[in-house]
Amino acid sequence: MLTGRQPQAQLPGQRFIDPEVLTRIDNLELIARGVVDGFISGLHRSPMLGMSVDFAEHRAYMSGDDVRRIDWRLFARTDRLYVKEFEADTNANLHLLLDVSRSMDYGSGVVTKLEYAKFLAASLAYLSRRQRDRIGLITFDSEIIETIPPSIKHFNTVLHALDRVCAGGAGNYHEPLAKIALNLRRRSVVVLISDLYDTPERLLSAIGQLRHRGNDLIVFHLLDPLELSLELGDVSSVEDLESGVNLPIAAAQYRDSYRQLIRDHQAELERRLGANQIDYIFADISQPLDNILFRYLSDRERQNRTR
Repeated sequence: MLTGRQPQAQLPGQRFIDPEVLTRIDNLELIARGVVDGFISGLHRSPMLGMSVDFAEHRAYMSGDDVRRIDWRLFARTDRLYVKEFEADTNANLHLLLDVSRSMDYGSGVVTKLEYAKFLAASLAYLSRRQRDRIGLITFDSEIIETIPPSIKHFNTVLHALDRVCAGGAGNYHEPLAKIALNLRRRSVVVLISDLYDTPERLLSAIGQLRHRGNDLIVFHLLDPLELSLELGDVSSVEDLESGVNLPIAAAQYRDSYRQLIRDHQAELERRLGANQIDYIFADISQPLDNILFRYLSDRERQNRTR
């Protein structure tokens, strides 16, 4: 499905919008609307609620909506409850933060983690555009590589940027995420896509800078199946992509303990991020992308039903 091939007729970046994937994830918008008001805007209630004078549309009243926003004149005509929505409510800022450090360039199958991340970012941008949200992209390794500020008109710009992305140098989350947090002038939906190769303590310290500024934060943790299994056969050494150093390895001897370390790392990240109201989604890049999105949206829908 995610072959990464680019037919000649396509514009740069469009290869990351796989038609087969979009056919399936298009139905996810129905689930997303059930979450709140749509996939992206539903994840973030604007702090400007009720402050905008730019009327956008009506929608059916839902339990929990502010009764002050009910259009009583429309109720008098239709005998149904509708609330007014404004541009500040319906148009959120979506910042896609893409880790392009050298470790993301690994893949044992059809795609690398970075290629998978590009598909994921493009699909999220597509869904966001459908909701008329402002889309932005920031790529980073140990520093910020490229910044595209969020705009309703930036969907194609983001695709072109994704097409240009290639793996950079060694990764370091703290400095680039600190700079990003300082430059976010408006509360936003922030999606971080990375393989999260660092300790939970350091990751939470870096990611927490974004959360503490009031943003809705979603973290996609991508790993290759071989990184999960350590099924390396007779391989006696591996190369650390971040440093370029060859490391001796006894895969058969340490496979079980390695797998346990990976499971513990995932569990600790999920626990710590969840405790800080940060959504954590793990993705094995051998799995179809639409399955990952469907699982996340389904989980989000269940969470909202229990609130």
